[in-house]
Amino acid sequence: MSSETYDPATAPNPSKWSALGEEERLQLVLRYHRRAGIALPNEKLHAAIHVTIENQIVLGDELAVRRAVERLMTEGLDRHEALHAVGLVLSEHLAGIARGGADTFPVQAYNAEVEQVTAEGWRRLWEGQDDPQ
Repeated sequence: MSSETYDPATAPNPSKWSALGEEERLQLVLRYHRRAGIALPNEKLHAAIHVTIENQIVLGDELAVRRAVERLMTEGLDRHEALHAVGLVLSEHLAGIARGGADTFPVQAYNAEVEQVTAEGWRRLWEGQDDPQ
């Protein structure tokens, strides 16, 4: 295991992130949430979504994710919230596949939905809840 740490408030160095194995990335994200005292109903699934979104950001413009996270931050979300906002879109698509809605991941639909996510919409979704984490 490397001595790397993870903080969703700061983008990981793309080359260092890419050099890590998937399990190492998952462990870094799990450790962050545990250190931060963030209780999650399914911490491994939560970490997997974080890792997937970070991996997609490293891809650059191949997907809409990097641009969306940057845009959401200019709209006032912190980076962690922006990762969660995009992660929700990913989760919904994965749930659709799990329900038998598709045999392959719908990349074009995913990109289109990621481009439509707004900070205002994210805030409205979590209005009245204690913590959108």
